[in-house]
Amino acid sequence: MTAASPHIEATLGRVRATGEDPLRQAEALVEVAMDLQRQPKDPQDLIDAVFLYDHAVTLASDVPLARARAISGKATALRRMPGAGIEHLEAALAGFEESLPILRSQGEDEEIAEVEMTYGLVLQALAGVGRAQLPLAIQAYHRALRFFDAARFPREYAILHNNLATAYLSMSMMPGKEGVREALAVQSFKEALRSLTIEEDPVEYAMLQNNLGNALQATRGKHPFEHLSQAVTAYDEALRVRTPHDTPVEYANTITNKANALMNLPDDVEHPERGNPDNLAAAVGMLTEAAAVFTKNHVHDRAAVVTELAESLKAELRSGGGPT
Repeated sequence: MTAASPHIEATLGRVRATGEDPLRQAEALVEVAMDLQRQPKDPQDLIDAVFLYDHAVTLASDVPLARARAISGKATALRRMPGAGIEHLEAALAGFEESLPILRSQGEDEEIAEVEMTYGLVLQALAGVGRAQLPLAIQAYHRALRFFDAARFPREYAILHNNLATAYLSMSMMPGKEGVREALAVQSFKEALRSLTIEEDPVEYAMLQNNLGNALQATRGKHPFEHLSQAVTAYDEALRVRTPHDTPVEYANTITNKANALMNLPDDVEHPERGNPDNLAAAVGMLTEAAAVFTKNHVHDRAAVVTELAESLKAELRSGGGPT
């Protein structure tokens, strides 16, 4: 890892020069490190935070709780490294697994919940490359939810349920049980939305509505048209925030998702045998617009995919087809 910044090494020197006992020095270094990682301006801030945490761990070697706090702080900084690779994530995992038993027995409820939340994120990331077990991440999120309830911590509650939903969607299920995965995800997305409003947190609200729509589209069951209709409603909610002017790429993603739902939805769900030429036409319009937005914003791979899909739907319309 890159060396610490000269001014951070100078900070360490000043703290040591105070002559205070090692615990107080460790606490001072942790405070500076936390400020650096809270809102890092560049990757060097996180490197500097790790440097300070390492020294704090040494200084607090005789005080288990202080040492655990420094170790978990370092683990959090490692996870936040831009493009954090397997090495950083596994080092973060080791740090959390060393510090959490002490924090759980001696720490404060809120700090334990925060660490559990980040521990879950690390487990989930490593599970994606086969280096951890996804159910352990789900368990960590549920432990964090014991403290982060919807009434007192609506944002944390929503984030945790979003994390849970994405974890559920990644789970491997036994044949014939795949629908359980999507149902759990839908439930978690809806729970997350229960604690947020479009007025107070529009960006998170739009993201959750878009993700809910995707989960509803993937849901298997006896009432697929009902799920698709609900997905369209969710995308419309997301589009109250996502606009071609303010968030063009997100807007294009959402109208693409909505088009995917419409192309499989009958114009009249009471009479699916009549097909869906109107919904197909609407989907073509959305995909064409999405392709233009993607192209304008240099997302050329997505532009190519949606253009191809739009052309196939146009051919379907010309042939008078459509799903029934």
